[in-house]
Amino acid sequence: MGGALAAGGYLTLDRSAEADALAGQQRVTEDLSAFRAAQQTTASAPPVTTSTTPPPSSSTAPPSSSEAAPESSSSAPTSSAKPKETPKAKPVDGSRGAQVVALVNQERAKAGCGAVGIDDRLVKSAQAHSDDMSARNYFSHTTPEGVTFDQRIKKAGYPKPGAENIAKGSTTAEQTMTMWMNSEGHRRNILNCDLTKLGVGVATDGWYWTQNFGY
Repeated sequence: MGGALAAGGYLTLDRSAEADALAGQQRVTEDLSAFRAAQQTTASAPPVTTSTTPPPSSSTAPPSSSEAAPESSSSAPTSSAKPKETPKAKPVDGSRGAQVVALVNQERAKAGCGAVGIDDRLVKSAQAHSDDMSARNYFSHTTPEGVTFDQRIKKAGYPKPGAENIAKGSTTAEQTMTMWMNSEGHRRNILNCDLTKLGVGVATDGWYWTQNFGY
């Protein structure tokens, strides 16, 4: 399936170290001739396992695996009973947008930029634009009434709009990011280290994608 792109301009505004399991040592001395027995036991603490989980790439990123990550403060159970399995996390709403944010931050990390954070106001403006392009069958940074991307972002309540990328026709976050990264203007927006916030909107009817960046 073919795809289309458009880029908005800028505004000038570990496994942890193996737990030291202290082997329990017992020293027992018995004096059989005197019928006396003395026992000394130095019992070590039960083994404790620690684990580290990869830092989330964003506040709403989906889990990186199908199993729930163990809490770093949890210790090995002291009883022989098998602990109950932790329920698997439910899929996160808007996961396509979260995937785009994760991919953006991967590319920014390669370029030495800090990660962008998700801002609900930018998500709102981006989703509204994707929905509007889908409903009215147009593909532009400017609405048919002449409203520009920075005006839409401000209307959503975000005071410092930065840039916008849009795409059409791609059906996955990976496809869309590949298209954007292979286009100079879109790549420049994604790798602009001065931009610190991002919102992503996706309309699946026609597959319209919008990235709204903010300072």
